[in-house]
Amino acid sequence: MSHDRHTPRTVRITAAGSKPRRRRGWDIAVALLFCAAIAGSGAAALSAAGNGAGEPADSAASSAAELRLGYFGNVTHAPALVGVRQGLLAEALEQGTGTTLSTQVFNAGPAAIEALNAGAIDAAYLGPNPAINSFVQSRGESVAVIAGATSGGAQLVVRPGIRDAAQLKGKVLATPQLGGTQDVALRSYLASHSLAATPDGGGDVTINPTENAQTLKLFQDGKLDGAWLPEPWASRLVLQAGAEVLVDEADLWDGTLAGKPGQFTTTVLVVSRKYAADHPGTVEALLRGHVAAIDWLNAAAPAERAEAVNASLKEAAGAELPRDVIDRALRNIEFTPDPLAGTFPRLLEDGVESGLTKPADLAGLFDLRALNQVLAEEPGHSRIGAAKLGTE
Repeated sequence: MSHDRHTPRTVRITAAGSKPRRRRGWDIAVALLFCAAIAGSGAAALSAAGNGAGEPADSAASSAAELRLGYFGNVTHAPALVGVRQGLLAEALEQGTGTTLSTQVFNAGPAAIEALNAGAIDAAYLGPNPAINSFVQSRGESVAVIAGATSGGAQLVVRPGIRDAAQLKGKVLATPQLGGTQDVALRSYLASHSLAATPDGGGDVTINPTENAQTLKLFQDGKLDGAWLPEPWASRLVLQAGAEVLVDEADLWDGTLAGKPGQFTTTVLVVSRKYAADHPGTVEALLRGHVAAIDWLNAAAPAERAEAVNASLKEAAGAELPRDVIDRALRNIEFTPDPLAGTFPRLLEDGVESGLTKPADLAGLFDLRALNQVLAEEPGHSRIGAAKLGTE
């Protein structure tokens, strides 16, 4: 895939099927300069809203003129990819509250959270650990998880000949970004096998947080021994660079914290608490489009789903994937609006043990009220619980 997939871009969509047009990106950079000040604003409004993501509402007063959404050019973000390209998100927003959708493509969760906390975007698809980190660091004032998106689709892939964890000692591995979901997962796995890896790159195993396209090239050039990656990057290293799977993360989840064995959260949908408190109707409309995208992905025939996701990747990231790569990637993941809230305490614990976050109480992280209202109106869906970590 093209390297420029990781250059942030913004697309404004006014209605389903309309042609995207680029926005100027300087406001993103300016907002980031004032991250600390902006991230702390609106706390009083959130307290008045009960520290939740806001009650679902149909009032025009609760709608926003614009919703700025972040997501990644990864297969694990297929609900966002397909939802944007097919106009499902824009249509739901336009019909629900007359809100315009604009989008920003990111490489990894910490960067998306930084933009969200800076007020540069309003909602984002990202991994659970960046959402946890933001919630903990802001003492619950920054974001709320309002839905799940994807379960599964992350693997530790390595050079042939590496058969067990002990052989990773002295090796150099990569993850998409320090503090991201795969970064925490790798550090936790190493610690469980008595291998140290410090955030500054020291320890028994060197971990170099690296942009995904660079990881593929470095692995092909023999400069990396492996990487813990989301799809489609794990599949790309296996099928295009000769890597082998040492750990499928699905094998590390036995089902006691989720609905069934192998389920673990890869992607969730989060929203700024201030934005949600100010515009609950817009958040509900976003969720309608989100559920529609998930339903489409789950109902589509495998070939149709692969074609749609690939076309969406080309639009978001600049290039399609080979058919064998997209097929392998999609086989490894499940699309679900359930954020699997019961898994989050373990994710927090893994982050604490890795030295990348602080111990905290996650109560209030989830606000699934609007999601459950949407699901109640859609056939084939059940109510989703927050595992006593928020409202539902």
